[in-house]
Amino acid sequence: MGSDRFSTAARLRAIGQEAHARVYRAAAARRPARRNKLTGRAALLALVLCSLVIALAYPMRQYIAQRADIADQRREAQQARQKVDELREQKARWQDPEYVRTQARKQLHYVMPGEDGYSVARPAPTAGAQGPAHRSAGSPGGSGSQADAAAHRPWYANLWDGVDHADAAAPPRH
Repeated sequence: MGSDRFSTAARLRAIGQEAHARVYRAAAARRPARRNKLTGRAALLALVLCSLVIALAYPMRQYIAQRADIADQRREAQQARQKVDELREQKARWQDPEYVRTQARKQLHYVMPGEDGYSVARPAPTAGAQGPAHRSAGSPGGSGSQADAAAHRPWYANLWDGVDHADAAAPPRH
């Protein structure tokens, strides 16, 4: 009889588990489909991440700007070193008497004792050589050489000449 009781208890347990499974399946079928809802923890995590991004944005921008400034300063320092090297080379050249002599001859038109120095001047344009084709577009009555001469004079001399010409061309007032 002992085995009879055991098998009845085991059967009842199996029947109970089957009933439980059926009830669970029926309850699941009656429930609407589960939606993914944003939980409170996920919202808090998103809020923390957003605040971290906002809090770190300005310092990161400053860091990047400072790195760019450092790179610019390094470039400028390298250029300054190159300029110093060029100036040292130039100083060394000026220590050579032959270089000084060559530069004096070239830039200051010096001649050595016993040599003859010559200067070549451009010939002045003649009035017959200038025709209507040589007239400057900027000045209706003037020649191209007058415009060239005006270009080599100081600005205030050109301004004063313009005032004189305008004053001479104006009719006298009564």
